[in-house]
Amino acid sequence: MIDLHQRSAGVLLHVTSLPGPHGIGDFGPDAYRFVDWLASCGQRLWQWLPTNPIGPGDSPYQSVSAFAGSPLMVALEPLVEAGWLAPPQAPEGGFDTRRVRFADVVPWRLARLREAHAGFRAKKNPREFESFAAWRAREAGWLDDYALFMALETEHAGQCWWQWPAALRDRQPKALSTARARLAAEIDFWSFVQWCFDTQVGALKAHANARGVAIMGDLPIFIAHHSADCWARPDLYFLDTQCQPTVVAGCPPDAMAPTGQRWGNPLYRWDRMAAEDYAWWSARLKRALSQADVFRIDHFRGFAGYYEIPASCPTAEQGTWVPGPGK
Repeated sequence: MIDLHQRSAGVLLHVTSLPGPHGIGDFGPDAYRFVDWLASCGQRLWQWLPTNPIGPGDSPYQSVSAFAGSPLMVALEPLVEAGWLAPPQAPEGGFDTRRVRFADVVPWRLARLREAHAGFRAKKNPREFESFAAWRAREAGWLDDYALFMALETEHAGQCWWQWPAALRDRQPKALSTARARLAAEIDFWSFVQWCFDTQVGALKAHANARGVAIMGDLPIFIAHHSADCWARPDLYFLDTQCQPTVVAGCPPDAMAPTGQRWGNPLYRWDRMAAEDYAWWSARLKRALSQADVFRIDHFRGFAGYYEIPASCPTAEQGTWVPGPGK
């Protein structure tokens, strides 16, 4: 057991910054080598930045899910070892070994994950199927909406959820059940990717903990407008009848940013979250602690008070401070 109350030192290194043969750092062999190096140097913390899927600008701070893990971090070596994927060949010309070229990496890695999913299903290993099914049942609280959201986003060529047909946008039960049946294979794929992510995170964390190294995670305080979270529970955010934010997150003007920072994230309806005893936050933090020993919440100051900007304002100059939920 790692006692994080003791004074300790560590290194902040995002998983994607690790070296590796597949265009971006992941949970593969180089992650284990980095853990071993930390332990050999007497370091007791490995701090990550957010591991959520990336969104606009290749940023995890505008992610399609506050609960899901980035498909880009799923290492391919374990999928090869499992017999689901042939050893992948880098695209012609190879990858840039110093920078992540997301335009090249994202489609290539997603294609390999689709091949692995097909291999997993073709192999028909009962024990693997049972493990996958048990995990899906355990994570259904967030996974069902996320996997359906991703399947619908794929079907609609990346359109934002408020641009989908009204029945899907508004989550009419019949439309959702029809979509789940129609997109069952695609839903299975996105669920499979998350299962791989969780399995690999668990194995890496166990390796680190066994060597006296704790994992420090990172949670962005706000969610993205185009996200499974917002689509699944629009009532928990300040949205109008067209599903658009009426107020958005940011921070006020200062010496660094004369017009402030307009982040654009929808803001929480804390009164409605309180009425549910903050169930969404409890579920989110429980999941975070299943993947890390400790974590920071980015801009946690927002629990005390947050900066609210009218969505109609192009800058943050007309925002106001609003009390948050507090303790």
